[in-house]
Amino acid sequence: MRTDWTRAEIAALFELPLLDLIYQAQTIHRAHHPANQVQLSTLLSIKTGGCPEDCGYCSQSAHHSTGLGATKLMDTDTVLAAAAEAKANGSGRFCMGAAWRNPKDRDMDSLCDMVAGVKAMGLETCMTLGMLTQHQADRLAAAGLDYYNHNIDTSPEHYGAIITTRTFQDRLDTLEAVRASGMSVCCGGIVGMGESHEDRVGFIHALATLPEHPGSVPINALVPVRGTPLGDMLADTPLAKIDEIEFVRTVAVARITMPRSMVRLSAGRESMSESAQALCFMAGANSIFTGDKLLTTGNAGATADSALFAKLGLQAMDTAPDPHPGPLDAAQDRLDPGSACSTNAVREKAEAGSHPA
Repeated sequence: MRTDWTRAEIAALFELPLLDLIYQAQTIHRAHHPANQVQLSTLLSIKTGGCPEDCGYCSQSAHHSTGLGATKLMDTDTVLAAAAEAKANGSGRFCMGAAWRNPKDRDMDSLCDMVAGVKAMGLETCMTLGMLTQHQADRLAAAGLDYYNHNIDTSPEHYGAIITTRTFQDRLDTLEAVRASGMSVCCGGIVGMGESHEDRVGFIHALATLPEHPGSVPINALVPVRGTPLGDMLADTPLAKIDEIEFVRTVAVARITMPRSMVRLSAGRESMSESAQALCFMAGANSIFTGDKLLTTGNAGATADSALFAKLGLQAMDTAPDPHPGPLDAAQDRLDPGSACSTNAVREKAEAGSHPA
């Protein structure tokens, strides 16, 4: 498993002709994942609003005037009822998110009960609760949590323009605690936050050079929310919607550099055309969130997703992938070494000094 990607190599991937890039991404995808299968996941906000962090994109921050009130942590029975409904609707993974800087120790018993209950239903479990101590990570792991989500959001260089209440290193420290606990990491970010092309290269580079690739990589397109700094700056401007081809390129490069990760189309999908979503699946995306809502923003909805799957011949994944697979083989270089889209060719191109504009 390569974790030594250079920025020049990743920049060279972004620079490939689109069809070559998608061809390589789909070839690598089929070497490690079942073709035409997409994992359905459901995300529930178990504690909404009032977060002390100042993330510039987030409607749940107490720093922003979005009109979203703070709620208390849901009771366990309500969460388990939502999980049972999600399973009945075809979801294989149930994700629970709380708008916290970090969970309080007094909340850990309830959180662990939620995890154990959802796990007992046969669902894959995921939580995102902010920063964790090692003890908290160990408790969640012992309760049966499969994945812990903690996004890096963007490149290290652009991070300070988006968030000031915690550092990029704080994010990495939580990821290390998650890995040490034995849980799998779910880590991705958001594109379309006013970052440069080089920042998108840096974002993928930061993920692909973690000590272990994340088991799950959610890639979000910014949904500008009025009352947030980014929403007020970008809403109703051409920058409010990232170019769909650039988004597809980001998905494809994530698939190539992190072959065994689940690459999830997350927030922003409801505004994407069906053609753009189809290209993302061709580029190696194999997980989506279902339902009409993602925490506080809109989502495509189960009816639209069923219609799209029927058009594309896609099926819901019936078996969750192993978050701890065995050693990776040499599939990243299975393509003809002389072809324009082989990993070796990309490396040679990068070493020759090719960089995107």
